[in-house]
Amino acid sequence: MSKIYDIDEIIKMLPHRYPFLLVDRLEVEEAGVKGVGLKNLTMNELFFQGHFPNNPIMPGVLQIEAMAQTAGCVVLSADENYADNKRSVLFMSIDGVKFRKPVRPGDQLKMHVEKIKERRNIYVFKGIGMVDGQVVSEAELTAMII
Repeated sequence: MSKIYDIDEIIKMLPHRYPFLLVDRLEVEEAGVKGVGLKNLTMNELFFQGHFPNNPIMPGVLQIEAMAQTAGCVVLSADENYADNKRSVLFMSIDGVKFRKPVRPGDQLKMHVEKIKERRNIYVFKGIGMVDGQVVSEAELTAMII
């Protein structure tokens, strides 16, 4: 059974804040293992002002960051006391990154993440970014919980 986390709960999980919080909503399909993060993109996003003024596109690195934040929330969702603990999720590496299509204002970016490996406090996730059912980006993310 999946669980939906709203922005207030996400803020309790992640240390990120505007303009760097890149997950608006989270659906955890299996706590600690699998979930989908959602980012609603508007022309008001700061990065669209300079990337690029006449052809606004979400930077690929921010798409990967949104996946990483989603994966961090999925890991932390396995702990019912996530709001009380002081754990942080830190990026270690990204592999197999591919960008397929541009992400633009008005798009709803869905970050599908699934844990593929875990060893002690190290987690590896497969992430796929999608807009309107089409893959826009993908990567394998490795992170450490401290």
